[in-house]
Amino acid sequence: MAEYKKKSATTHITSTNGVQLAFHDFGGVGDPLLLSHATGFHASCFAPIATLLSEQFHCMGIDYRGHGDSQAIDPVDLKWTDYGDDAITAARAMFAGASNTPLIGVGHSMGGAALLYAAMHEPHLFRALFVYEPIVFPPGGIRAEGSPNPMVEAARKRRTTFDSYDAAIANFASKPPMMSFDAVAREAYVRHGFAQQSDGTVELKCRPATEARTYETGGSAPQWHELSSIKTPTWVMAGVQQPSQASSISPLVAEQLPLGTYVQWDELGHFGPFEHPAHIAGFVGRTVATLTTSFASRQIQ
Repeated sequence: MAEYKKKSATTHITSTNGVQLAFHDFGGVGDPLLLSHATGFHASCFAPIATLLSEQFHCMGIDYRGHGDSQAIDPVDLKWTDYGDDAITAARAMFAGASNTPLIGVGHSMGGAALLYAAMHEPHLFRALFVYEPIVFPPGGIRAEGSPNPMVEAARKRRTTFDSYDAAIANFASKPPMMSFDAVAREAYVRHGFAQQSDGTVELKCRPATEARTYETGGSAPQWHELSSIKTPTWVMAGVQQPSQASSISPLVAEQLPLGTYVQWDELGHFGPFEHPAHIAGFVGRTVATLTTSFASRQIQ
């Protein structure tokens, strides 16, 4: 297997509580576009999408606290709003670096919710949002009251070490969900999501306790009733509808947004941005090309 080649330059920016965040510049030309990852992942997983969009956008991505190359954290005090604050920090930095040009935001799962939170609090930073199965729960949630979240226990049991990068890549390529990932996205997940140790083994950067705590607090910001205050044009994307999954609430999220549009691809699952990057990149590129200045500016009126 050919080794994944890093195609981004990384700097660090300071978020709330002094947490240092890794900010990756994937290059490209055109309007600024911010990539926002899901729980347990990191910005470099978006490398295939960034490459496909590089002729239309200048793409950058944030590693949220406790993920990727950002500062490790104590998960005990972790709040879902911390990720929203990280998204605001990244958006402010990119907005200023692009001479105050509003951003296109592309987010997946938790990363989609973080962008919605950021647009709710600082709408001037965004021109449009594209969020794939964002984690924003309606009243009553998506599971029966009192039912445990299976993602929490799965995260706590997650395997954290492998003999090598290649061994980790082979492992993830052999079983779901990552066996259906684009090969570049899967390898980027490993190359940037694991750190090589002195004995040659590799260890997961996002600790299981951090991932589990994220799931425990998931969907708490923005709150359901706050979606109606988000005036940024937003496309809520989803894969095939599955009961008690984020896909099942995505149409409802779109309905709550004043400028929301729902898009569904039955051939995709929850990890659609990594399964078929061209689907997402193509849709974002085509849609942004149709936006008029007057439509995009409605977010700040």
